[in-house]
Amino acid sequence: MKNRYLLFLMLLIIAGCENSKTKTMETKTKSTPLKTGSITSSAPVNGINMYYEIHGAGEPLVLIHGGGSTLQTSFGRILPLLAQQFKVIAVELQAHGHTSDRDSPESFEQDADDVAALMKHLSINKAHFLGFSNGGNTAMRIAMRHSELVNKLVLISSFYKREGMMPGFFEGMEHATLNDMPELLKSNYLKINNDDKGLLNMFTKDRDRMVQFRDWSDDELRLIKAPTFLICGDHDVITPEHTVKMSQLIPNAQLMIVPGTHGSFIGEVCSVEEGSKIPEMTVSIINEFLHKPM
Repeated sequence: MKNRYLLFLMLLIIAGCENSKTKTMETKTKSTPLKTGSITSSAPVNGINMYYEIHGAGEPLVLIHGGGSTLQTSFGRILPLLAQQFKVIAVELQAHGHTSDRDSPESFEQDADDVAALMKHLSINKAHFLGFSNGGNTAMRIAMRHSELVNKLVLISSFYKREGMMPGFFEGMEHATLNDMPELLKSNYLKINNDDKGLLNMFTKDRDRMVQFRDWSDDELRLIKAPTFLICGDHDVITPEHTVKMSQLIPNAQLMIVPGTHGSFIGEVCSVEEGSKIPEMTVSIINEFLHKPM
């Protein structure tokens, strides 16, 4: 039972590698090739060097990855699809992927401020935001702290209270070690940074943020004024009931519960189900939500 809890507790912090034993060690899942002209760069924001990629054209759409992940491990399957209709800005947060660290703990508030600073650096005044897992928590904080930047919000498998997680999650989190992190995410980090100490640092900061997480209030969710689309899997690490409650608290929110586990319905690298068309369906519905007039 302890090992089962350790497996599930990692689903949120490192973006949901339920099926890692059956996957290859490739960074990207199968996806539509990106068009030429994509931009990869980094910017100095709030004491870190923040990595980002820009793909496609149209309205800006910012993608925020899950904990322990990179923009590719979270969004490699759906980023090319989204870039067919939007100017996608995919970021990597503090200590993750190509982005440097600072001598301070991670927090959703700091991540939100970092993304906001990057937006200013890129001279983007307003955008849609899509956050997966811990990236959804960061996207919510952006909507609360920097509401002027947010056009529409897509929150995928995120939470705001500890009770929203599956039973045993936070108890197991206190005992998690780097050995519990799936090999796919470890290897993808090390392909970018061949630095075992950096990997351990990222894992430790992600874990500590979850261990120390304190509930957000209902009133904080009511601060989110942007049209919001919440998506959760029917066998997610976040309970569907919690996502329903969030949809009732956030004004102007819509909700979709889809078949799948944490990340499978967007093709997250560890949870991708070969041959499944559900990620394409999910993107199609997200596109419809984002294109719908406000």
